[in-house]
Amino acid sequence: MLFTEIKNTTSSFDFNQISEERKTILQPLVDYIQKKADNKLPIRLNLICTHNSRRSHLSQVWAQTAAAQYNVQNVSCYSGGTEATALFPMVAQSLQDSGFKVKTISEGQNPVYSIKFSANELPVIGFSKTYDDDFNPESEFAAIMTCSQADGGCPFIAGAEKRVPITFEDPKVSDGTPQQKEVYLERSLQIGTEMFYVFSQIKQ
Repeated sequence: MLFTEIKNTTSSFDFNQISEERKTILQPLVDYIQKKADNKLPIRLNLICTHNSRRSHLSQVWAQTAAAQYNVQNVSCYSGGTEATALFPMVAQSLQDSGFKVKTISEGQNPVYSIKFSANELPVIGFSKTYDDDFNPESEFAAIMTCSQADGGCPFIAGAEKRVPITFEDPKVSDGTPQQKEVYLERSLQIGTEMFYVFSQIKQ
């Protein structure tokens, strides 16, 4: 059961607004999850971007939330970068604005956040790390490339069973502008809509 505020946010998700071209890009991820679900196998998704600071975190959180919403079992979502930096504060703010309960567990150059979408589910632990960090799976996972830079610059992801490029525009372009909050929220909701679409397609 998602928090009411998140349910209010997700009620505005319109799958009809996802273009056919975009649905074709999302389909390999649907196929991967479906095959795992059919065989009752763990579903591990590692969402990867260059700095593990924005798009990969948003994708991780929304994918885990979508799995809970559509009751797809045994889903574990991770995120990582080709380098570690820090989860950008506006990402945490955007998630909070959508109804997630975000708590800072530790401060510092690379803060650690607890991001909860449901009262009775484990939180997503958000902090910047490389995709092959000990926190992430070593094998039997799908590598979801959420930015073209990471997709192009990282031709091989060790341990990945499947590699799926699903790239999003970087909200970083709005940093320092009056539109920043709006752009981050828009990107977050786009990612949320697409991850919810993916999990809505899984037949059980």
